Amino acid sequence: MSMASAPTVASFPSLETALKHFFGYDAFRHYQRAIIEQSLKNQDVLVIMPTGGGKSLCYQLPALLRLGVTIVVSPLIALMQDQVRSLKENGIAATFLNSSLTLAEARAREKAVLSGDIKLLYLAPERLMSPSFWPLLEQLQQTVGISAFAIDEAHCVSEWGHDFRPEYRQLFQLKQQMPQIPVMALTATATERVRQDISQQLRLNDPEVFVSGFNRQNLYYEVKPKTKQTYDELLKLIKQQPGSGIIYCLSRKRVNEISFRLKQDGISALPYHAGLSAQERQENQEQFIRDNVRVIVATIAFGMGINHPHVRWVCHFHAPSTLSEYVQEIGRGGRDGKPADALTLVSEPTGWLDSEDKQRWKFFAESERKLQQEAKRLVTSLSAKGRVDEVLQRNEKAATALALLHSQGRLIWEDPFHYRLTSGRSSGCSETFDSVKEIKHYLFSRQCRWQTLLIQFGCESEAQSLRCGHCDNCKR
Repeated sequence: MSMASAPTVASFPSLETALKHFFGYDAFRHYQRAIIEQSLKNQDVLVIMPTGGGKSLCYQLPALLRLGVTIVVSPLIALMQDQVRSLKENGIAATFLNSSLTLAEARAREKAVLSGDIKLLYLAPERLMSPSFWPLLEQLQQTVGISAFAIDEAHCVSEWGHDFRPEYRQLFQLKQQMPQIPVMALTATATERVRQDISQQLRLNDPEVFVSGFNRQNLYYEVKPKTKQTYDELLKLIKQQPGSGIIYCLSRKRVNEISFRLKQDGISALPYHAGLSAQERQENQEQFIRDNVRVIVATIAFGMGINHPHVRWVCHFHAPSTLSEYVQEIGRGGRDGKPADALTLVSEPTGWLDSEDKQRWKFFAESERKLQQEAKRLVTSLSAKGRVDEVLQRNEKAATALALLHSQGRLIWEDPFHYRLTSGRSSGCSETFDSVKEIKHYLFSRQCRWQTLLIQFGCESEAQSLRCGHCDNCKR
């Protein structure tokens, strides 16, 4: 469909009519209509909506009701492919550009975008912020037009760690270079501190913030102590539980071990972690989504944006790193609205951190220390101003260090590809250990688990009126 013949908001008597036309739904879910209305007014918006709450629709429908292309920033190839596939099945012109494409395929898709044949373009932040892509972005704005930027999984802007994506910290340059284009940032969970960080980092202009409560009555929360027979108890639990499930582990080694033992014990299970090839990860994911296997055993690499409505239980074999990570992962259970269990196994009476937990946090602390050292070394070798790509040519690990310097106020971006050092003071990045305290408090608290989570994520009024009954503490 060309831009000239594409429908706009004026083509429909109501947003509900447009919703029915494009997606087949009769009514909006909680906050969706209000979010879409603000987006159509070209307002910046920050959306905190739980897994399965309908975040994607909040930017997809406005994209179809405005002239131009909406660019969606998405962190994972599998997530892009899943969403584009779903949109195409609804007859919506969407595509992605990523490393899974051949050069010829990428060129053909770029041509379709510049011809006005595409309404939603999915990109990884690394591609969007690369110098080689920026001329195409400028050409697109001058010809077809960019209607909005949607930044999915926006909590990545605020995260530090071994899997940090430094390009997320550079996305503020979209607002700096194209201030007239509205930005919608979306994530499943974010504390008040993270929400403020997202708004500041992305330079959102007086954003309307929507926080949709994640108190899902169909989820039952339970924390159980580990024993010497933990695997046997897990196996018994799986045999008693109906339907599909996800087991999260800290390490690839533990993922492989548990998935192997489950298969030996007659449970159809597959592993999922970054040590597998991309093809094997994709095949295992598809097998799980199609219900060809009952259990997926995974590291935290699995699940972001994956739409499998029939997951009946989620088990954390080790304590999760943060409450945000935890809520996102257990939110993958019961997306069809039917009952689902969220079980976390902890080491008692020795405390939360068992040997694998300790190794993991030691690794995080060491990674953070190395990152700080890398940033210090980088400062001594940098000129007062320069090009980012020249720095990266000399040191491929410098991207994360540059992002850290920027977060500390010691470096500013003059445009998408040039930096300038400042005399700002370092604020450090010691959020890891605050996260430890938060998750430890949740796991060992005797208070209602739902109330604890709601308060932590800024939903105090909802927590005060809550009558839970669906967590282990409330059933004691």
